[in-house]
Amino acid sequence: NTMNNALSIVMYHYVRPIAGSRYPHLCGLELSSFEGQLDYLLKHYNPVSAADVVRAHRGEFALPENPVLVTFDDGYTDHYNFVMPSLLRRGMTGVFFPPSCSVEERIILDVHKIHFIVASVEDSKILVKSIDEAIEDARNEFDLELLAEYRSKFLLPNRFDTAEMNYVKPVLQIGLPEALRGRIASQFFHKYVSKDESSFADELYVSTTDLGHMLEKGMEIGSHGHAHNWLNSLSIESQAQDIDRSLEMLTKIGVSKENFYFCYPYGGYNEDTLDILSSRGCAAAFTTRVGLAHPYMDNNLLELPRLDTNDLPRSVDAEKSQWTHAVKHSSRLLMNNKI
Repeated sequence: NTMNNALSIVMYHYVRPIAGSRYPHLCGLELSSFEGQLDYLLKHYNPVSAADVVRAHRGEFALPENPVLVTFDDGYTDHYNFVMPSLLRRGMTGVFFPPSCSVEERIILDVHKIHFIVASVEDSKILVKSIDEAIEDARNEFDLELLAEYRSKFLLPNRFDTAEMNYVKPVLQIGLPEALRGRIASQFFHKYVSKDESSFADELYVSTTDLGHMLEKGMEIGSHGHAHNWLNSLSIESQAQDIDRSLEMLTKIGVSKENFYFCYPYGGYNEDTLDILSSRGCAAAFTTRVGLAHPYMDNNLLELPRLDTNDLPRSVDAEKSQWTHAVKHSSRLLMNNKI
């Protein structure tokens, strides 16, 4: 019964027709696979909204058996053009987390520049070599580690990427000094992707008008911070400023700052972040920690775990028992702790 009441929160990013597109190597979810995954969820689970989860936590609502909530990070036009129509056709809703600097200022985040750089260069070894050369060129300008140290830290595979691809992302996201990694990301973006950042941003990110339409259609919009920073790397004052700027955008599009939803960029947060969100009246906040959520038992909803789309089957024909290791591992932990 406990497992039937556990809440599955699924995390999505890019959802689009990828094969045959300008960026066929983009690391995202093919639209057809997304459609199959939604049908799978409808067959075995009961969709709920973030508002339902909050009400259940407060004892005002009973979640259905096998509840599932779908969430979408980063404010891509994918979510307006493809995701929302797919959800509406199935009578579902989703929670969307756009970073306000990209929506309002049309700034392409470095992390997204990196995604399209990687998608545009088939041989990631070329990028590894180029990054190493850029590091050596900047050695007199910045306090940098030896190449061997960067390689030992980051040239490692993870469950989604090869060692070379996984080297590119963290080195340009956290490994190098901020000014240097931003400079390299922009140089590579202009070389391999586009020199017209303004037009690219318009293609990539939703607008405030789009977000207003999504609200009208019953979608839920939350905050993903302003500049998509690793919040746990900022001072408490800088965190508060970043979060408050993002809340200003929510107010502009018609979302109340009371009982708002938040998603931690990169999953990065600390006790300061939790204190700030609590003081602003955040109703629920979503992490990148893998696992199932238990809204009835959590003291608060500010550290909700999620599942990646890659942890789910992509066909309506898949059996419920075919959840992958992420869910099974979470289930074992719950059983062992007798929750």
